[in-house]
Amino acid sequence: MAKLLLSLHVLASVLFIGPVAVAVSMFPARAKAALAAGPDQVSAAASVKLLHRITQVYALLGIAVPVMGVGTAQVMGIIGQTWLIVSIVLTVLAAGALLLFVLPAQQNTVDALDAAPDSEEHTRATGGLRLLPMTAGVFNLLWAVVVVMMVIRPGSTTGA
Repeated sequence: MAKLLLSLHVLASVLFIGPVAVAVSMFPARAKAALAAGPDQVSAAASVKLLHRITQVYALLGIAVPVMGVGTAQVMGIIGQTWLIVSIVLTVLAAGALLLFVLPAQQNTVDALDAAPDSEEHTRATGGLRLLPMTAGVFNLLWAVVVVMMVIRPGSTTGA
């Protein structure tokens, strides 16, 4: 059972968290192009909406990753190990960054695409783009640290 749960946990990580990480990383550059006047504005706006939708849907699907991870840890009897608790805390921080900073900033940008260029909504979204690359980087860095901790697993008995 542990091997099945671990396989599902890793598979869900790759299939659900991977697309979120890529979409979150690509969003700021495409958003900047979409909010600026120019020939690429229309295609960039479509990209921004698609990247936001990918982030929303795959973030929701990504809930399966920690759920299966906790289930796997319980079956393996490692639920109280420090490296796992730190990984859980980092996962919660990544989810918090996504929910509190990344998704609202993306939504503001998507909303601004439908607003007039001289509107307050457009101006607010343009100003919010300054923090979006940083929050996207923090989100992805937290996930990278979790992945490394899962591979290294302090106290691992694999000898790797």
